[in-house]
Amino acid sequence: MSTRTAPRESADADRLRLMVVVARLYHIHRVSQRQISERLGLSPARVSRVLRQAEVDGIVSTVVAVPEGLYPDLEDAVERLCGVQEAHVVEVPSPDLAVGLGRAAARLLADAMSSHAVVGFTSWSRTLQHMAFAFPAPLRTATRQVVEMLGDLGSPLLQHSAARATQAMASALGADPVFLRTPGVVATPELRAAALGDPYVRSALRLLDSADIVLVGVGPPDVHSQLQAGDSYFSPEQLAEVRAAGAVSQLNQRFLDRAGRRLETPLDELVVGSTLDQVAAAGRRVVVAGGPDKQEAIAAALRGGWVDTLVTDVTTARFLAGELPDGGLVSPVTRV
Repeated sequence: MSTRTAPRESADADRLRLMVVVARLYHIHRVSQRQISERLGLSPARVSRVLRQAEVDGIVSTVVAVPEGLYPDLEDAVERLCGVQEAHVVEVPSPDLAVGLGRAAARLLADAMSSHAVVGFTSWSRTLQHMAFAFPAPLRTATRQVVEMLGDLGSPLLQHSAARATQAMASALGADPVFLRTPGVVATPELRAAALGDPYVRSALRLLDSADIVLVGVGPPDVHSQLQAGDSYFSPEQLAEVRAAGAVSQLNQRFLDRAGRRLETPLDELVVGSTLDQVAAAGRRVVVAGGPDKQEAIAAALRGGWVDTLVTDVTTARFLAGELPDGGLVSPVTRV
């Protein structure tokens, strides 16, 4: 006595068989959907439906194999928890973090610079200097001007390096460099008023009102990097006072508290450079920074919403995502 397969079971088997055939042709043998349609006598719409159903039924599964050295999950966590639109997390093999981050940022941000007419550039940042020197040149961009966001800081040698970086960035983007040749930090408000009276200084700072993208320097409120007290910079006593007032971060020498709120101090009247209002008004606000000494400063800048694009190292990203002890952020709604 013969046994017949139930009609429903037969239909299910045929459906599964068709899904397997179509899926193998498309995913393994790289046959186009149009060619599958012609070969099997199916409508293009049905081929598309069969492929979608194969995914739903688990016959086809998509696996994204992330190469070693990339951190998409960590980037997603930083974006989600820290409120930034775009986070790039890079592994920096170089013992000099500024060099590694700068070179990585040059690769990651080259395309992003192409459509911006006015670029604000913090030329005294070592990390951003390395980025400028590493940019592929020349790029085909719409950039017209690269504008320094802060006057000179540090020794004459450091000032020369800053000017060279601005020139390199402008050359890479096919733009005109706009230098801010004046001390970035002066001794008295009267000296600042005199600096702002210079027509070239006024013109440069006015351009920052319409900046499409700004590359902002972030750091702790102390004497850091290659700076030294007295080299067109604040004294240790002045910085101790702003820390006592609650400062944990500075953006281009404008101070923020732990919650990322601007901290107005008398030192604001000594800075010749971009204001926090100009930073906030820019179309895109980029920070390239990392390292243990800058983690709290970066976290504060993110809490305050001053940054929408971040390029940083793995350890700092883990700190920001709360994966390290004393991690800075838990979720956007719990910002201090």
